[in-house]
Amino acid sequence: MLVNRDEGTCQVCGGTLEVIDADDATMTVSCTECGETYRVEPDAFGDGCMEYYVPFYSRKLNGEDKMNHDAH
Repeated sequence: MLVNRDEGTCQVCGGTLEVIDADDATMTVSCTECGETYRVEPDAFGDGCMEYYVPFYSRKLNGEDKMNHDAH
C-alpha cells in the first residue's frame, strides 16, 4: 500500500513510502526508491490511522498476508 507523497515521504531520501507490514502498535514502511525500511507509529501520516494502518492491519488479520504490491 503506497503512502500519498503529500502525507509522508522517506526520512532518508524523500522518496515514496510503501506500507509493508503492521502490528498492534506500528507500521513498517519501505522506500520504493532507496530501499530504506523502518517502523512508524500508526498515525504517522496524519490520517487518524484510517487510511493506511486500519485497512492494512485489518487485511493482515483476515489472512490476506500477501498485499498486492503490483497495484501501484
